[in-house]
Amino acid sequence: MNKELDISLSGLSAMPRDDVGGNRGNRGELAELHGDEVARLGGLIAQLLQDVDVLQKRQSGMPQLENHVLQLREANENLVRATFGAQDLQAVAEAATRRQTEFLSMLAHELRNPLQPIALANDLLGKLTGSHPELPRLQGIIDRQVQHLARLVNDLLDASRVTSGKLVLQNGPVRLAEMLEIAIETSQPSLDRRRQTVTVELPEQPIVIKGDLVRLAQVFTNLLINASKFSPEGEHISVHVSTHGQAARILVRDHGMGISAAMQPFIFDLFTQGERSMERAQGGLGIGLSLVRSVVELHGGTVAVSSAGAGCGSEFAVLLPMEFERASPPVPATVSAQPAKSCKILLVEDNPDANETLRLLLVLSGHEVKACFNGVSAAAEALLCQYDFVISDIGLPGMDGYELVQEIRAHASGRLPYFIATSGYQQDIQRARAIDCGFDHYLVKPLAIDVLLALIEHHAH
Repeated sequence: MNKELDISLSGLSAMPRDDVGGNRGNRGELAELHGDEVARLGGLIAQLLQDVDVLQKRQSGMPQLENHVLQLREANENLVRATFGAQDLQAVAEAATRRQTEFLSMLAHELRNPLQPIALANDLLGKLTGSHPELPRLQGIIDRQVQHLARLVNDLLDASRVTSGKLVLQNGPVRLAEMLEIAIETSQPSLDRRRQTVTVELPEQPIVIKGDLVRLAQVFTNLLINASKFSPEGEHISVHVSTHGQAARILVRDHGMGISAAMQPFIFDLFTQGERSMERAQGGLGIGLSLVRSVVELHGGTVAVSSAGAGCGSEFAVLLPMEFERASPPVPATVSAQPAKSCKILLVEDNPDANETLRLLLVLSGHEVKACFNGVSAAAEALLCQYDFVISDIGLPGMDGYELVQEIRAHASGRLPYFIATSGYQQDIQRARAIDCGFDHYLVKPLAIDVLLALIEHHAH
């Protein structure tokens, strides 16, 4: 631009001048020509200067624009890295959850295996109560502690199911009074041990809730055991039921050690436990109340706690949506101590203690029992003789329980036995696989002998 300006100015300076000896008649005309040229050149110069100014402004803005572009590029790269990082973190978290679930499942299986012979041996002790006057008391101690261990194992598994989103509800109409009755019966050993009583206040109109009877009973069992655990011996616990709009409101009150204001917001968190002195420590994993909240929320309800503080007792309030349709009357369970018929049973269990105790219990109940310790010998025995029942563990050496039942079903002649699986695994996937492979029923260790005997009696040919 400066070069063009120089040329234009030099052109202006080269134009002819008016001198004394020239033609003075053309002076006005020349002046007019000079004026037009100067005006034209002045306009050109102004336009050029304006163009220069615009270009200078553009050039001065280029670094800022480039800086913005660099910042946007850097932000985009950070966003991409953050997205992949979040995906990696999610994958790591999911893998950790899977490992935790698998570990807890394996832990429960390993804990249930020794619980099985302990529970069965204790049932045998219960049948020998006439031998020594102290035997019933000792048998009761073992029974309560086995139930406590089994409950802790179940709580661990349930906590894992909740965190992994695998807790499935079997919903149906549930009578609130029946559900509370089951919860009180389940928690009765804890109440009896501390000489505590429970009173229940129910409205005259029956209340029906849509939900999972077992899980809802578990909620109030945990609340009652919690109240018992943190209340003095001989104390009274109350359960009050009322309606609140379209929901049932169940209050569980105790007069125990209470909950501090600082602890109350966290009392339903997983693995949270209140402050306890050494002499009042009652054990537990800090899982029960977390399960209470999770199960209640899965039913569309809420749970809250209130306490005036240490030594002032606690009140847990549960709200559950009511079901406005009539529930079917409960079917009473019938369990007989003696079978209507002596059955021929093939028992397959690789744990020697569990095998022997279960065999003795079945024999004392009037059945003929053949015991095997692995799947291969059990398959040969089942194909050699006719049995009414095959009770088999899943985890067997050589040939597992799944393969055993498939082998028997594929090659047995005549009437097939009724197949009962026993396992330390409680997950639905193991239960479903057992049924798919040919088992007729699936029982989780430690076995409840009365349930097993009732099952045998019901399906005896």
